[in-house]
Order: sequence, then structure tokens, then C-alpha cells
Amino acid sequence: MTTEVALRDRLIAKVLRPSSPPVAWGIIAAAALIATEILVVLTLKRIAPENAFGAVFLFGVLVVSAGWGFRMSIATSVASATAYAYIHVIESSESLVPAVIVFLALALLTNTLVGQSRLRAMESDQRRREADLLASLARTMLRSNYSPKMLDAAGTRLSDVLDLPYAVLGRETASASPGQNKIVLRDGDVAVGSLLVPSTLEPTDDRRIRRLVPSLEALLAAARDRQAMHEQTVALGRQQESLRRVATLVALRAEPDDVFPAVAHELADGLDIEHVSVVRYDANGCCTILALRDDNADEHSLIVGDRLPLGGHNVATLVATTGGDADIDFTTATGDIATRLDGRGIHRSVGVPIDVDGTIWGAVIIGATSTPHPADEGIRDRLSDFADLLATAIYNHETRLELTRSRTRVVTAADQARRTIERDLHDGAQQRIVSLGMELRAAQAAVPDNLVGLRNSLDRSVETLSHVHSDLRELSRGIHPAILSRGGLAPALKTLARRSPVPVSLVAEIPTRLDDSIEVAAYYVVAEALTNTAKYADASEVDISARVTDHELELTVADDGRGGADPNSGSGLIGLQDRVAAVGGSLTISSPPGTGTVLSVRIRLTTG
Repeated sequence: MTTEVALRDRLIAKVLRPSSPPVAWGIIAAAALIATEILVVLTLKRIAPENAFGAVFLFGVLVVSAGWGFRMSIATSVASATAYAYIHVIESSESLVPAVIVFLALALLTNTLVGQSRLRAMESDQRRREADLLASLARTMLRSNYSPKMLDAAGTRLSDVLDLPYAVLGRETASASPGQNKIVLRDGDVAVGSLLVPSTLEPTDDRRIRRLVPSLEALLAAARDRQAMHEQTVALGRQQESLRRVATLVALRAEPDDVFPAVAHELADGLDIEHVSVVRYDANGCCTILALRDDNADEHSLIVGDRLPLGGHNVATLVATTGGDADIDFTTATGDIATRLDGRGIHRSVGVPIDVDGTIWGAVIIGATSTPHPADEGIRDRLSDFADLLATAIYNHETRLELTRSRTRVVTAADQARRTIERDLHDGAQQRIVSLGMELRAAQAAVPDNLVGLRNSLDRSVETLSHVHSDLRELSRGIHPAILSRGGLAPALKTLARRSPVPVSLVAEIPTRLDDSIEVAAYYVVAEALTNTAKYADASEVDISARVTDHELELTVADDGRGGADPNSGSGLIGLQDRVAAVGGSLTISSPPGTGTVLSVRIRLTTG
């Protein structure tokens, strides 16, 4: 099908070409056609002598009129009329004038009709070619990025279809060379491109090009809009990806010190900005550089950790003073911050506040060395998105710190109360019980031998008092183990292992004393784990490992019992998690049914 269309187009192009073939070819064709017509008419005359067969002589007029235009067809008409008259003279002696006049009238009418038909056919074919050209240009321009390469391809296609020496599509700023005409292509009142063509074009070619100009303008405008939309989509995608990466850090509870540089780098890459900084304000009228991205850092740049006084006309000061966004021409900036960045080449500076729970905590500030900056007008919104993520990370971090401090205060107060109770029991009630037991023994020794009942009664009282002392001592140990205060964590764990009704394998590699709160937390984790194992696990052995490595206490308690422990089903394990979290540690529990239970504790060491 494609081959047939191509053949059709070539045939139409040959027949309906804009310029006629050479005149010599027309003369030869006309002479040959007239000679052929004479022979045909003479032959037909032998068959039907009574007919003039004048219509045969119009065939040559039709052919020449279709191929060589009006002038050649007039000459052919005269020649055909002469041939017609010659044949008529041979066959008849009647007057030639009426016949020749009628023949010439018909020939001229034929010339006119054929010429008009040829023009209409040429125009129709040209419009079809122009429509095909525009469709081809639409495919070329709307499927490619708006670039010089695309414009060159479209211009080449335009010149090929219109049979022009050249046609150059270019930017609206392109200039015409000598011998060229520049046609400015517009989208409304805005210039969107230009078309350069030879200044020596035929009027027909010039009209064809002018006829295509509105369509070219629409295509160029559509191509530019498509490119702009594509760039906006790509930019939005990059922005969303940057926000997602930072939001993921915040969701994973990363430390603000890790989020600050991430924001600086994401903004610098996403906005193609040379300078990005994250600052924090303090009560002394200064700001501290927490994170920095400077692609052209030199002696004029800032350094992370710099503490600079506020004041003057600069973005950091404006944000701290007004609590809102700020956008200034940096060449007019003053103050210590502007002095530090003097010579850096920054032209524009924009900043937005980091608002943490209603307080202006700090600011995110960018500086651009190009002017005007290519970023869109939504740059403040983009900065605000990252500032909001920073505010969330800071608020969450401070909330966690406050929660940890609160837990620590509660646990410390409880431990102190336990120590006080244990000390009071040891120094008070236990000592009195011991003294009372000694007095009862002395009284028992003074009882006469004949008062056997009294002696036995005193003996039972002494034994009961001994049991009370033992129970009170165990209660005191449960409240706060004295050995933990005297010997540290390793001896206390050994004591727990000896008292456990389930055999315990203990490995304790703790070379020095740890902070009291850490020792107490680890002790109670082991004590609670051993109690639960004895009561519920139906285990035959417990493995305890306590090691100090890399400034961290690693504690593991594992049994071979039935498993299935649920930390949410009772207050014991929940209390252990809170106690460990209060000293900045973490506790994880693994207890698949039928495979035992493992408690793993990691606590960052503070003081020893």
C-alpha cells in the first residue's frame, strides 16, 4: 500500500509540477500530436467520408494545455485549426470561416477549462502535500525535546517537501544573513521562533510558506509548552523524591544531626543552588551553622559550627526578627554574615523559618550566584516543605529526649526509694530482729530446767523470729540488692545465677563498674527474666551473657523453654522496656512458640 501511494505521488508530481517542461519539448509534442491527428482523420475519412472529425484535433490541444500552459496551448490550437482547415479544404469546397471559428472557440474553451482544472489540481495537490508536511512536522516536533536538533530536523523536512534551497527553523533570537528573509513566528504577542528562507523565492513559493506560518507557530508553541510541562514534571518528580528521602530519614527517627546535612544536599541538588545552609538561633542573638552545602567554597565561605552574631540587613536576621520568609538582593546585604560571604559572588538570598512548636528555632537559607535565578517562583514553598520536615525531626527528637529524661527521673527516684527502704530495713528492722533474737536466746538460757514448756516455747519463738529475719532479708534483697551497690553488676549476676531454680550458664565480661542506673537496669532485666523462666517457661537451662564492647553493654538472656512470651500481656516485660529506655538503651524480645525466649539488651555506656 505504501508503494502504491509513493507511485501515485510521483505521478502527480510529474503531471502537476509547478513549472512546465521545456518549450522545445512542447513544440515537438504538438507537431507529433497534430501529425498523428491528421493521419487518424484521413484514415477515418475513408471509412466515413461524410464526417469532418474535427473533435480529433482537440486532443492535441488538451494534452499541450495540460502540460505546457496557456501560451503553448494557444499556438497548438491555431496549428490544429490550420490542420483542420487543410483537411476541410481537401474534402469540401465550402467556406472555411464558420468551421474554423467554431473550432477555435472550442479550442480556446478547452484551453481555459483544462488550465483551470490543472490549477485546481495543482492547488489541491499542494494543500495535500502541505497537510502531509504539517503532520510530519507535528510528529517530529512533538515527539522530541525542544532543542536545536529538533528545529534543524523540522527545517530540513520543510525545505525538502516545499522544494526550497533551504529553510532554517530557529530560536526567536536568530538573525538573518544577507540574502535571507526572517519570518518571526509568534504565539499571540510572544515570539516563539523564527524561519529563515532565501529572499529570492518565487511568489508562489513565498505564498506557500506564508500559508504554513500559522501552523508552524502553533506547532512551535505546542512544542515549547510540551517541553516546559516535561521540565516541570521532571522537576516536581525530583522534588518529591528529595522530600521522600528526607521524610524517610525523619520517619526512621534519624538524629537531627543526620537530617540537617541531608536537607542541605537535597536542596542544593534539587534547586541547582550553589549555597545552602541550616542555622539555629540562640538566646544571645547569634546563629550557629548546623549544616552547609557550598559548591564553590573558598576563604569567603562559612564553616559548619560557626557561630555568627545576628544584625544588619541579611536573610538570617530578617527571618529571626520577623518570623517569616525573607528574600533579598544579597549585593545590598550588611552585617557580620554578609561580611563573611563578601566576595562569594552571591546575588540572591532566600530563607524560611524552622518553626518548632510555635518557636522560631532556626532557618533554611539559600544563596544563588546567578541573577536572575532560574528557579521558579515556588522556591519558598519548596524551602518551606524541607523546613517543615526539619521542624518535625527536631520536635520528635526533643520529645524523645524529654521522654527519656522523664523516664530516667522516674526510674532514678524509684531506685533511690528502693535503696532507702533497703537501707532502713537493714539498719532498722533487721537489726532489731537480730537483737530480739539474741535477747530471747539469753532468756531461754536463764529458764530453769524444770520449766521445759517455757523453754520449748522460747525455742519456737526464736525459730519463728529467725524465719521472719530470713523473709525480711529476702524482701530487702528484692527491693534493692545490696551486693549490686557493693560489688557491681558481675557479682550481682552471679548471685542471681546461684539462687535461680533453673540451672544458669553465666558469662560476665565487665571489667569496670558501670553507671548505677545502667547496673540497676541490667540487674532487673536478668532478675525478671529468671523469674519468668522459673514460673512459665518450663526450661531446663538458661544462658546469660553480659559483655562490655565498643562503649556499649550487651546483655542476653536465653532459655530453652516453651517460648511464646508476649511483652504486651503483662506489666513485667513492659516495665523492663521502660527501664532500659530510660537509660538510653533498647530491649528486644524473641520468643517463637516451642523454641525458647531470648531477651537482648543494648545500653550505651555513659560513666564508669
